[in-house]
Amino acid sequence: MKVVLFCGGYGMRMRGGSEDVVPKPMQLVGPRPLLWHVMRYYAHYGHKEFVLCLGYGAEHIKNFFLTYQETASNDFVIRDGQVQLLGTDISDWSITFVDTGVESAIGERLRRVREHLDGDEYFLANYADVLTDAPLDTMIERFHASGAAASMMVVPPQSSFHCVDISETGEVKNIMPVARMPLWENGGYFVLSQEIFDLLPPGGDLIADACDALAGQGRLFGYRHLGFWKPADTFKERAELDDAYRDGARPWMVWESA
Repeated sequence: MKVVLFCGGYGMRMRGGSEDVVPKPMQLVGPRPLLWHVMRYYAHYGHKEFVLCLGYGAEHIKNFFLTYQETASNDFVIRDGQVQLLGTDISDWSITFVDTGVESAIGERLRRVREHLDGDEYFLANYADVLTDAPLDTMIERFHASGAAASMMVVPPQSSFHCVDISETGEVKNIMPVARMPLWENGGYFVLSQEIFDLLPPGGDLIADACDALAGQGRLFGYRHLGFWKPADTFKERAELDDAYRDGARPWMVWESA
């Protein structure tokens, strides 16, 4: 299936200041940007046709692939002055770059790339800033078995904050970490059908408009994942992923274990 990646937002919580113009999907984890890690995950499962929804910082994403250096993540031999690669990342990928507007909501970005999906009945979508070791094949199989029109991966809350149960008089009854509460949050990995476009108004949002409507109809499936899942929504989270990469703790790099 084709993979739609939303990589056009400002990413304000990630940027280090007004001079930091690199978009969030291009922030590095190891020698490669977040976007590459997400794409490599999908490619590992055989999904190598990508549609990039560009907006803010589009030139950084375009230049990365136009000047792609295979040697940054593949072994190679120099013989007689020629570089001979011992592996390749993206030689069999197809990547479509689409300007979907700087201010567009996620749903509008999706609407603007519909023509590039070739009418495929099903496709994948992702925010391009979350890494996971979730078994994508199983996620897709469960979606099809559910008969739903769309699926999202859901994960336990990741917050380190605590919720407080307090009475009207101010007496604290209970304190519980958010992560231990019986809640699930959107994990950012979607399997979608073409029906999603019927629920997206111009300028609309994927979650608030389309997914919420399907949930009300009982036609939105949630795949619960209890394994590794890590967002890179802030500078701190991205730095934690980078540290994990350098320490060799890379559960999201499922292609390495293979």
